[in-house]
Amino acid sequence: MRAVLLVLCWLALPVQAAERVVSLAPSLSELMLELKAGDLLVGVLDGGERPPALADKPSVGRYGQLEMERLLRLRPDLILLWPDSIGPGQRDQLRQLGIPLYEAEPHRLADLADQAAELGERIGRGKRARQVTTAFRSRLIALQQRYRRERPLTVFYQIWDQPLYTVGGRQIISDALRVCGAENVFADLQQPAPQISVEAVLARNPQVILASEAKLIDGWKAWPQLDAVRHGQVWAVPDRGLERPSLQMLEATARLCELLEQAR
Repeated sequence: MRAVLLVLCWLALPVQAAERVVSLAPSLSELMLELKAGDLLVGVLDGGERPPALADKPSVGRYGQLEMERLLRLRPDLILLWPDSIGPGQRDQLRQLGIPLYEAEPHRLADLADQAAELGERIGRGKRARQVTTAFRSRLIALQQRYRRERPLTVFYQIWDQPLYTVGGRQIISDALRVCGAENVFADLQQPAPQISVEAVLARNPQVILASEAKLIDGWKAWPQLDAVRHGQVWAVPDRGLERPSLQMLEATARLCELLEQAR
């Protein structure tokens, strides 16, 4: 009942730019900062180390477990949501309460510009959004033109080792690889983070192995028959920003492209 009463006042408000935003995804919190809208954030869902600019923002729970009462006490007029940042039950509960939601799950780098433009309008930062998205799109085109290859470099992207996880074809990291003239050897898998076997990696024999952390590299020395191992092309990802789909991901992709340019 308390939750319902807290929401009734929101429903009577006229449609206008959001002024009290709660972010339920670290990448969307980062996007708010990139739009110079950190002042509008009244709460965030914790999921890893926070940027210093968000250190004092109230928490509404941790990744996968939203504290609903705490969120409602903040009286948000917009909630930023990544589909998997909370469970389906709580996601449905938010929709039933009538709180405006902005849901985002970009699959391509170009989607990030569209997302920034849409969110900028929702929060009254349209001018800033137009500035950053124009620069983003120009930079993206330049990277695509510079690193295009007639025959894409084959890459295995390792998230973790035990069990062995990679990224699927619809995950945005796969698009970052394409921008760099490379192709994810597991691009045919539709899950965002599928579990695979070493035997599957051996069968696809990538030219490069990218590991999310440097400590994962040594484990591949046991498989010298892999082209990537034989040529010394098992590398740690040069910038972990590649795993945070906000506007900064483009420069993380540029550093990835520079690394992959060294591959034989």
